[in-house]
Amino acid sequence: MADPVSSVAYAVEAALRALDGDLTLLVPTMGLVVGIVAVVIVNYRQLIARYPGGGGAAGAVGEAFGDAWSFLPIGALIVDFVLTIAISVSAGASAVIAYLPALAPMRLALALGLVVVVGGITLFGHLGRVVFAVMTISFIVVAAIVLVYGLGADPQPPTDAAVTAPGGASIFAVLLAFPVAMALATGVEAPSSAIAQLGQLDNEGRRRFGQLTLWLTLGVVGTITIGLAVEISRLQIALPSADSTLVAELARIAAPAPVFAAFQLVTALLLLAAASSSFQAGPGLLAALAERSIGNGHDIGILPRALGRTNRARTPYWGVALFGALAMLIVVVGGGRDQVLVLFYAVAVFISFLAGLAAMARFSKQDGRRGYFVLNVFGAVVVGFTLIANLARGYPLVSLAATLLIAGALFGMWVRVGRPRGVRNVAAEAELEAAELEGDDPVDPAAP
Repeated sequence: MADPVSSVAYAVEAALRALDGDLTLLVPTMGLVVGIVAVVIVNYRQLIARYPGGGGAAGAVGEAFGDAWSFLPIGALIVDFVLTIAISVSAGASAVIAYLPALAPMRLALALGLVVVVGGITLFGHLGRVVFAVMTISFIVVAAIVLVYGLGADPQPPTDAAVTAPGGASIFAVLLAFPVAMALATGVEAPSSAIAQLGQLDNEGRRRFGQLTLWLTLGVVGTITIGLAVEISRLQIALPSADSTLVAELARIAAPAPVFAAFQLVTALLLLAAASSSFQAGPGLLAALAERSIGNGHDIGILPRALGRTNRARTPYWGVALFGALAMLIVVVGGGRDQVLVLFYAVAVFISFLAGLAAMARFSKQDGRRGYFVLNVFGAVVVGFTLIANLARGYPLVSLAATLLIAGALFGMWVRVGRPRGVRNVAAEAELEAAELEGDDPVDPAAP
C-alpha cells in the first residue's frame, strides 16, 4: 500500500482539478483532507493498541463480526495494492515527463515499462522497507528545500488558467472536491499490520512504535501538504499542461534548476518505491491465502497453490506476475495518466477504514468505553461520508465493484474448503513472511 508521503505528489493536483483551478479554495480543501486523515489516525491508534501483533482491519472485523467479514477489508487491500502500482508508475512517468517534456509522446510506454522494471526488481528479493525509507526521507528533505525557496519567490503573473475568485457556494465546492484528494489517506492502515514484523519488541513496544509512526505520518504529511497548498496558492500557480504536474511547476518556479532536478528525481523514485512496496505486499497477501501443506497430509489455504510458489529469493513470482498484469491493464485504461486513475483511488482503502472503525465501535460498546465509542462512530461517519462523496462521482463505483467481487470470490473459496479458521490473521501473516525474508524476528500473529 502506498504511503501518504508519496500520495502528496498527485493528491494536491487532484484537489485543484476538482476545484476547477480555484486557488482560493485549495488550502481549505487540503486542510479538510488532512483533518480527515487525522480522524482516521486517531481511531487507528486504538486498533493498534488492541492488536499489537498486527492484523489491521481484517483482524478487527474478523473478531468483531466473524471470519467471513474479514474478506471485505482483504478484498479492499488487494484492489488498493493494484491501484497503488498503477497510479504510482503513472505518476512516476508524469514526474519524469515534467522534467523531460520530449518524452511526453511515450507516456504510456514509459508507465508500462516502469511496471515491468519495478515488478522485475521485486523478483530479486525484499529490500522494500530500506529503499522505501531512504526515498521517503529524501523526498521530505528536498520538498522542505523547495518550500523554503518558495518563501522568497514572487507570485506568477495572472493567466486565464488561474482562478482566484471563489464562487458563492465555496463550502459546497470544497465538500465536492476533497474526496478525490483522499488518496493522501492511503497507507494509514499499513502500520497496523506491519508491526507484526517487529518481533524484537514486546507488545508494548510494538504498540508504541505503531502509534508513534501514525503521529509522525500525520505531522510530516500534514506539514508538506499544507505547505505545498499554501505556496501554490500564494504564487498563483495555475493548473499545469498535460505534460507537467502541479508540484513540478512549484519546484520549477520556486527553486534553482539543480533543486528542481533533484525534486523530480526523488519524487519519481519515491513513487516507484511505493509501487515496489505494493508489488511485495500484494503477492505476499495472496501467498498467505494460498494452499500449502502443514504435514500429515493436511493442506490449508483457499487460493491456488501456485500463488504461494516462490523463487530463490523467496518471492511469490506468480503473484508478482498477476499484480503486474492487472496494473498494466489499468495503466492502459487510464492512458498512463495518474490524474485520471486517481479518481478511482480512495474507495477501496476507505471501505477497509469503514469496516475497521465499525469493528472498533462494537468493541468499545461491548467494553463500556463511551468516549472511544463516540470517537469510533464519529470516525465511521466521516469516513462513510467521504466514501459516499467519492462514489457519487460515478467512476469510483468500479473500485467498489472490484472490491466486492474479490471479497465475494474469496468468501466462496473459503466456504468450499470448509471455512478454515484464522483468515482474519492473513494480513499479519503476510507481514510475518516479509519479515522472515528480510531476516527479522517476526511476531506470531496468534500470540497474545
